Amino acid sequence: MSSTTRHTNRLAREKSPYLLQHAHNPVDWFPWGDEAFAKARAENKPIFLSIGYSTCHWCHVMERESFETDAAAAALNRDFVSIKVDREERPDVDKIYMTFVQATTGAGGWPMSVFLTPDLKPFYGGTYFPPEPRYGRPSFIQLVERLAELWRERRDDLVLNAEQTHAQLSDMLQSQSVHSAGSLEPELLRAAGGAFKEMYDPQHGGFGRAPKFPQPSQPQFLLRYAHRFGDEAAKQMVLHTCERMAAGGIHDQLGGGFARYSVDAEWLVPHFEKMLYDNAQLVQLYLDAYLVCQPDQADAFAAVVRSTLNYVLRDMTHPEGGFYSAEDADSEGHEGKFYCWTHDELAKLLAPEEFNVVADHFGITKQGNFTDHSHPSPLPGQNVLSIVNPAVTADDQPLLESAKAKMIEARAQRVRPHLDDKVLASWNGLMLGAFARAYAVLGDTTYRAAAERNLSFLRATLWDAETKTLYHRWRDGERDAVQLLDAYAFLLRGVVELYEATLTPEHLEFAIELADAMLARFFDPENGGFWQSAASASDLILRVKDDTDGAEPAGNSVATLALFKLAAITGREDFRGAAEKTLQAAAAKFAQAPQALPYLLEALDFWLDEPARVAIAGEPTSEAFAALAHAAHSVFAPNKIVLGNRGPVEPFAAALPKEPSPAAYVCAGQSCKPATSSPRELRALLAR
Repeated sequence: MSSTTRHTNRLAREKSPYLLQHAHNPVDWFPWGDEAFAKARAENKPIFLSIGYSTCHWCHVMERESFETDAAAAALNRDFVSIKVDREERPDVDKIYMTFVQATTGAGGWPMSVFLTPDLKPFYGGTYFPPEPRYGRPSFIQLVERLAELWRERRDDLVLNAEQTHAQLSDMLQSQSVHSAGSLEPELLRAAGGAFKEMYDPQHGGFGRAPKFPQPSQPQFLLRYAHRFGDEAAKQMVLHTCERMAAGGIHDQLGGGFARYSVDAEWLVPHFEKMLYDNAQLVQLYLDAYLVCQPDQADAFAAVVRSTLNYVLRDMTHPEGGFYSAEDADSEGHEGKFYCWTHDELAKLLAPEEFNVVADHFGITKQGNFTDHSHPSPLPGQNVLSIVNPAVTADDQPLLESAKAKMIEARAQRVRPHLDDKVLASWNGLMLGAFARAYAVLGDTTYRAAAERNLSFLRATLWDAETKTLYHRWRDGERDAVQLLDAYAFLLRGVVELYEATLTPEHLEFAIELADAMLARFFDPENGGFWQSAASASDLILRVKDDTDGAEPAGNSVATLALFKLAAITGREDFRGAAEKTLQAAAAKFAQAPQALPYLLEALDFWLDEPARVAIAGEPTSEAFAALAHAAHSVFAPNKIVLGNRGPVEPFAAALPKEPSPAAYVCAGQSCKPATSSPRELRALLAR
């Protein structure tokens, strides 16, 4: 039975949109922190820890079915201390307990439901639990009542089990943190590329089976592999994947941007939530595709980049320049309602000749195509837009464009999905880099302006210049107090890319400050690699190194490549040394499970070569200088860096003439080609 009174709990004081969604549950929720921990210890009660995020479909389902009901709330409030965590704000907390859930159940996901002793050690966990017994799972209330009974009657056994489990988790995570033996050779890249090629779906593109996540670092590594080993087949696999994703329902055909994943193998029916980190990485992938494809494909890939970035600027950007985190899958209680169309709805909206073109192009049918069984559409006849027939005649193209304009206008009148408007330093770093590189490759100054505005916003809201501290989350005028590797590493990557795109010395100076602060807080000098959290984090039962590139690349991987690039730009050997030690720590995993580390494989690929350096001398604000910088980025040469001759750059670049007339030097080691002031000649030098 649902609660009939409007209850307000402690979460109403929080900033996280996910926690605020639960602020009126009858469950007596606490945020993660000392108040909850002290209550659990004082009353000797176990903790129910619920972890999710604000755009999570099944989190909404479990809230409606359980957390909004008086019966579940009464059981939790009586026997447990209940804590809500936003996994996007606290990926360090999520990582520890997700490792436990995956180790004990063989699966993971959100919402995550974990039961802890008062000293935060887990003894039981899972993900979604239904309101009635089904899917082979007990109902949520059955589970809560059974665990409460066990706590009363066999508490010592549960505590002992939690202690043993904690020791096993500690041993497992410690073994991942130890320096591993193994040589770092090009053959590791060859073997990894072969493993990815075996995962390729030749019919629909992508790597692996349904559900299909884009995981852009996999195809991006495969393009590097193809470049290194001259593997044309591998390159075509990536281009085919990019084409199929762009044509699929996972790609918002009207508004731009990509959903989180496709529930099927065809990229047709997405899980409709849109995440900032996915779209940032996909911009980078499509820029790579644009650089390596045939001329007849280039416009289409560039259009995907532009529509994705335009979506972010239009719908995902704070007025002062920060990028928001995500948009929900649901609106008006139905997943995908904002994005889908019925046959009759379109027939009424469009002129007959427009409708005929749209129906043919997007495959509109009376019965619809939203037929996913894991998220069944409650509304009949819904069509997810995907490009079924890409061939549009010259006569039909104006009709398609006018129809799409009407559809965009009609969609704008619908109730939008929930927007998670928190600003995360980590994900903003990824998108900052995407805008910077899009400016560098495509030459659109709108993207440079967005990147520089974003960095100004982050420095004003999340960076403490006096203490050289980067905080993780800002929302509604307030920042958190959390220190995370991902924040430093992802932002460092973005700032390095912004420097390479603009060659503005101030950006390089800030990148060095970030790198120094990241090394001081997170680097493990004994074993290599970076801890996910700072040593000062007192609310964690374990200190973890995240060593797997998933939907987001691991902080270790991003930090490593960013440090290698920064070392080459500045000549700082300490940056290079830390990155090398991190690579070496992963040597065994490269050989055993390369598919777990595609982004770190990119760093290995970079390290194995002496990077080509494109040093551009001259006045950075001149048009001729910008043209040379654009030329330097318009060739796919992944193991290169671009730097100017001003600011804290390495000695050779610093010694270049300071005359205003720009010239570019292409160098490897101590050897340089003759200087050129011709963008065309510079492109030719890099292509060779």
